[in-house]
Amino acid sequence: MIKNFPRIAALTCAALVATAPVTAAAAAAVPVRGALMKAERVVRMTGGEVNAFLGKAGFPSIENAKGVDVYSVTYRTVDVKGRPTTATGSLVLPQTSAHELPVVSYSHGTMADRREAPSVTSTGEGRYLPVYFATHGFAAAAADYLGLGEGPGAHPYMHTATEAGASVDLLKAARRLARQQQVTLDKRIMVTGFSQGGHAAMALGAALQKDTDLDVSAIAPISGPFDVEHAEFPAAVDGRLDGRSAAFYLAYWLTSMDRVYDIYQKTSEAFRPPYDAKVTGLLDGSRDLETIAAALPSTPDELLTPAYLGKLGKPTGQLLKAIRENDTTCRDLRAGAPVRLFAAAGDRDVVLANSASCLKDLRARHVDATLTEVGDVNHFTSLRLSLPKVLAWFQQRSGTAAG
Repeated sequence: MIKNFPRIAALTCAALVATAPVTAAAAAAVPVRGALMKAERVVRMTGGEVNAFLGKAGFPSIENAKGVDVYSVTYRTVDVKGRPTTATGSLVLPQTSAHELPVVSYSHGTMADRREAPSVTSTGEGRYLPVYFATHGFAAAAADYLGLGEGPGAHPYMHTATEAGASVDLLKAARRLARQQQVTLDKRIMVTGFSQGGHAAMALGAALQKDTDLDVSAIAPISGPFDVEHAEFPAAVDGRLDGRSAAFYLAYWLTSMDRVYDIYQKTSEAFRPPYDAKVTGLLDGSRDLETIAAALPSTPDELLTPAYLGKLGKPTGQLLKAIRENDTTCRDLRAGAPVRLFAAAGDRDVVLANSASCLKDLRARHVDATLTEVGDVNHFTSLRLSLPKVLAWFQQRSGTAAG
């Protein structure tokens, strides 16, 4: 079921105001992870404008909605090899008299077009969700991930270490930006995310537990692909996933992991013609999900060679390494941070078995964890039904008043 949140026109009343960026010389002199390189306020909305904005995406009206300021942020992080690079993301601050704010880190779902990332888009999931949390009084950070937004290179889709690393480093850059606005951000982060972002949220939670400057107070992933080996790949191959969605996800995952792990010698080893000649170009960051999916076949059987389909069922070598090094998000978390998983029985993009597997791994590590099934609904509806529950839990954890 390939589709995105509704795309709507940017609010004409949004002010475009630049903050003082860190100079190029200063950035070069401080090549530390999380260093703030540039920040620009790209949107300012009143509470009424927030309700109009979210309403066009189907959100109910929010009583006492706060106005928000949306900032696009460029900061330092590391790539898949641990080498210095830059990434982009967004920070959304509520317009409030409070000088210390609770913090939500929101990790977005799968996107192939770098222009749909939180720091760039004027609409879409990457903008709606941070605004949703910010209008309720939270500072909301949303990383683009590597290779999306204005970040260089290709996006390493579902690469655990960089999903977490880019998100941690954005949170540190956000603290510097907030101080410029005379605001202090709580060091205890509440973490959520949807789809790929559910996977990223779990990875971020574990990374924050190891960080010396920040900590995690609550984790609430929604419909995340936590167990590619035992849940998501089998469902993609045996038809439990929507066929076109499965073909897209497999193409994205395989081409991305090949850049990192060298999981096939040439594209024709994994992809049938004519897709072997065009799949890498389709996923170059310039096309959206719908465009890519339309150019791919409607089932994995038509996309992948019989030999590689067999490998997905019994992975070995570099393919197995790629799977297992990135399937660890629910096994890396230590006890101490409670987890509330949300998923849907009717999801044909990310099967419920992913969250069930995650719950089992968390409880084996004595993590306070629960799984809420939000019904026999599709992938995107699972997000809409889960969000109010996540918000209420975060408000309870942070001691902020509802509404």
